[in-house]
Amino acid sequence: MKIYAFGKAMGKTITQFGSKGASISRIIKHDKPTHIGCICLEPGGHVGRHEAAINQLFVVLNGKGWVTGKEGIPYEIEAGQAAYWEAGEERESGTEYGMTVIVIESEQLEPLMTEVPWLNA
Repeated sequence: MKIYAFGKAMGKTITQFGSKGASISRIIKHDKPTHIGCICLEPGGHVGRHEAAINQLFVVLNGKGWVTGKEGIPYEIEAGQAAYWEAGEERESGTEYGMTVIVIESEQLEPLMTEVPWLNA
């Protein structure tokens, strides 16, 4: 599992077309069929441990919680961060506070965000 960051601090300023006060942080690049969904976890909610059938990017839009990868160690994650699991990797996620995420699944995903080095050591 890898943890990435996105949002204003990681973004690139948009100046084209007379744009002002705008930035973009790219999320993924893909060339295969892709599924995008939204998971809403209520306070105390979790998605049980299971194997990823396909590569998945778990993009936290609001709230905070935790994720695990193959090693089963929980890592804190919050809005502006994303977890990436490869096909076949065991994973689980949950929250004490509530969390809304966008899930992007595809055979070929190339995260374009900035890796969070202290979480990926």
